Amino acid sequence: MDAFTNLQASIMGWLIPVFNLFGNNRYVVALIILLLTISLAWLLSKVVHKYLLRLLRKTETPLDEDILEQLGRPLFVTIVLTGIDITTDILIGSGRILRVLDSFFMSLLILVWTLFFFRLTRVILTRISYKNEGIVTTHTLPLLQNLTLVIISSIAIYLLFTTWNVDMTAWLASAGVLGIAIGFAAKDTLGNLISGVFIMADAPYKIGDYVVLEDGQRGEVRHIGIRSTRLLTRDDVEVTIPNSIMGNTSVINETGGPHEKYRIRIKVSVAYGTDIDQVRKYLLEEASHSTFAVDVPEPRVRFRNFGNDGLEFELLCWINEPVLKGRAVDDLNSAVYKRFKQEGIEIPYGKRDIYIKEMPGAGFKANN
Repeated sequence: MDAFTNLQASIMGWLIPVFNLFGNNRYVVALIILLLTISLAWLLSKVVHKYLLRLLRKTETPLDEDILEQLGRPLFVTIVLTGIDITTDILIGSGRILRVLDSFFMSLLILVWTLFFFRLTRVILTRISYKNEGIVTTHTLPLLQNLTLVIISSIAIYLLFTTWNVDMTAWLASAGVLGIAIGFAAKDTLGNLISGVFIMADAPYKIGDYVVLEDGQRGEVRHIGIRSTRLLTRDDVEVTIPNSIMGNTSVINETGGPHEKYRIRIKVSVAYGTDIDQVRKYLLEEASHSTFAVDVPEPRVRFRNFGNDGLEFELLCWINEPVLKGRAVDDLNSAVYKRFKQEGIEIPYGKRDIYIKEMPGAGFKANN
């Protein structure tokens, strides 16, 4: 309110020499002020605005152009409302009506500039999110936009109350008590909200990633919200998990890392006495013939262990996406089984020999 009054006083100081030319007729002075302010507003919004916009288009970043575009309308309205308010001061002079009109015009200015800052922060955050660096990314953009909306709205409401000389002390105290009560009543919800903020800021996974949770659930991340994260499992079942759980559990991001390729492991056992070089050769050949395994990184075979029933090998190969894991394992298992059967390589399995020491009925007949 004081700033608005100081602006009026400054404008009046500049216009006093002009008023002296027309005498003390307040209607003429009010009309001159109104015409001058409208002319000044038009000049800034049309001539100066276009000239500055032409200069800013030569810069590398489009952000300054966006700011200037958003600034034109509130600046025009501010100058016009200032002129109208000065005009009413001259025509009315003083009194209760004048104070009400001053508060009304000031409220309009607060609303105009509140809308300006809404649009400005939205434009700036959107421009920054294109870089996907730091805390402002395409995933955190809705959260940050809503947060700035709340902050700007709170400041605007405080200024509106101050403009109309409403004491905010009682309101702030009530809001504090209400905030504590809500905090206790909705602690789980607030925990999910806070965890959602950290998940969006830290970005341990993103939409489209395949993740495995600590309890074994595996699926594609379909949505990261403020309260929960939604996964689509391989059974096409959508699972909603609260962010407080996602933020406090181990999450394996199968899509994370330098690329989206995923390594699968095909475990196979062959009988003792089998030529292990031939086993390596057949496994690598089947991997090279697979439609799912990629050439880079190249497949490899590892002799893992001397098992109880046979020699244990593992075929390691990479596929392009984690979503192909099930089909790739099925394809390679089938191909390896058929190849081993064709080459006469035995895949051992557990065998048990049962020796009967004495037939159950033999002793009974002897005693009789």
